[in-house]
Amino acid sequence: MAQQGPEVADIFRDHGPAWREANRGHVSLDQLKVMSAIERCRTAALGGHVARCENKACAHTIIAYNSCRNRHCPKCQGAAARRWLAEREAELLPVEYFHVVYTLPAELRGIAHQNKAVIYHLLMKASAEATLAIAADPKHLGARIGIIAVLHTWGSALTHHPHVHMIVPGGGLSEDGSKWVSSRPGFLVHVKLLSRLFRGRFLTMLIKAHAQDRLRFFADYAALSDRRAFKRFLAPLRKIEWVVYTKNPFAGPEQVLRYLSRYTHRIAISNRRLVSTDDNSVAFRWKDYRIDGPERWKTMTLNPHEFIRRFLSHVLPKGFHRIRHYGLFASGNRAANIARARQLLGAAPPVVEYQEQRAAASDEPRVLPCPCPRCGGQMIVIEVFARGCQPTYRPTPIRIDTS
Repeated sequence: MAQQGPEVADIFRDHGPAWREANRGHVSLDQLKVMSAIERCRTAALGGHVARCENKACAHTIIAYNSCRNRHCPKCQGAAARRWLAEREAELLPVEYFHVVYTLPAELRGIAHQNKAVIYHLLMKASAEATLAIAADPKHLGARIGIIAVLHTWGSALTHHPHVHMIVPGGGLSEDGSKWVSSRPGFLVHVKLLSRLFRGRFLTMLIKAHAQDRLRFFADYAALSDRRAFKRFLAPLRKIEWVVYTKNPFAGPEQVLRYLSRYTHRIAISNRRLVSTDDNSVAFRWKDYRIDGPERWKTMTLNPHEFIRRFLSHVLPKGFHRIRHYGLFASGNRAANIARARQLLGAAPPVVEYQEQRAAASDEPRVLPCPCPRCGGQMIVIEVFARGCQPTYRPTPIRIDTS
């Protein structure tokens, strides 16, 4: 049996107490909750269940501990992603889809770190409004489009790098909803137009937020509390091009889903990227986007306390929605807009294969969705144990062939 690799939970358990003590008074309650959730995830601390194969000749028994379901946990994104993707699959249209990325300028990342809720919201709002406005302009596309936007706050090396990934269909409804307006093959809109409109809208919103006293500044940025100093700070940003780029359109709806499955519920770093950890270091793989080819994958080694600091810097503010829908995909009229688009495109709704297991009636045994790893039979839950308790049953011993 292959040895399990290091996990973020291991790093938190081994180094978390010392890190929390060293940073006492500088760690938010949300960050402490994330640490606690990850440390306890899939352990007896959260309770769990025992399942046994219904085949009496097999009777393979397993113990499964409950997950924490925290959105920052490396172990808890699979089920949430599958549910969300099933809903999106039912909404896909038979058209080209484009990938658009908006990046917050490096000069604003320090302010963003001190004002996450406000700046992240403005980043998503300004980028969406810029995309919708350019698409609606008759000189460009002249249509009401839909957007799925996902906020990421990290670079591959766990640095602070806020940016928004968008999935945009290549077309939209005409203003009166009477026809479908398609984009040119392989082309959505000019990125320079997006960049400049995004820049203007974001800076306008940012100045308004400052005037409304919604921003807080500390340490090196303390002087920016003054309105004049803040405007002087922003002046150079009006003269540079903000980074916006579009990638080649996806080949079809299946490729869109594969992309979404990688990006929507991703966290700052997965356990798969961890290489090793010990008393003095954490090593992990990261991607250097300045290099093409397999050489772009490198290994970075950090002090455990620095690794924890970087990981927790990406904890989102409580209640912040990092996946948002705009335009035709906005919640209020999404179903009606998609139905109208399909009607105009002459397309039937896609067949959705994934269905989440329904909860069994209280008097029926619960059947796990995964079959027995030994014989393929159904796994039946035979015991549920509470938080902090140990199960009565024991798992089937793992037999290792030493012959």
